[in-house]
Amino acid sequence: MTVTTPALDPRTAALLVMDYQQGILASLPGLADPEELLSRVAGAVADMREHGAAIAYVRVAFTEADWAAIPPANETFSLLGRQRLMHHADPAAEFHHRLAPEPGDIIVRKTRYGALSTTDLDRRLRDRGITTLVIAGITTSGVVLSTVTDAADRDYRLYVLADGVADPDPHAHQTLMTSVFPRLAHVIDTAELRSLLRGSHPDRAKTGRA
Repeated sequence: MTVTTPALDPRTAALLVMDYQQGILASLPGLADPEELLSRVAGAVADMREHGAAIAYVRVAFTEADWAAIPPANETFSLLGRQRLMHHADPAAEFHHRLAPEPGDIIVRKTRYGALSTTDLDRRLRDRGITTLVIAGITTSGVVLSTVTDAADRDYRLYVLADGVADPDPHAHQTLMTSVFPRLAHVIDTAELRSLLRGSHPDRAKTGRA
């Protein structure tokens, strides 16, 4: 159906910056223009900060106990455990320096795809009165998909930044951006986010739901 992109109130909004970690970026050479991607997300962070919105940083990282607790049935994460990848103290698990958190930001460490299922992020957002999430992350078919579906079930209003997410599989990325996410979120780009924050973005039709 066709609806109008709703106004974005930064007082009740948070930008989720998800899995922009040194090791993940290095392991995805298929990502187009990583420097441009980082620049766009850094710009979105600056815009949200300027208007008083919350910034939440999400990273995937493990302790020895986390690795040991992954069951063999979880093929993706048991592989990470067996290979001892993304230890929480490893530089590869750190956020890219261009997207470094600042004092007062929310920072969570997760042990599965989604930003909400293995963290206290939902509680920390609710404690701040956050009802709207703006999503940026890699990969589209991993953390972004998992977080969008989970957050939609938790009744957040969602915006996905079309130029702030990326995936090494262009077909999966395109399918999600055009056929899946518009049913759950408002798909916008970083320029539209800036206009929404400034309150000067004219109403325009979008496919999706609030």
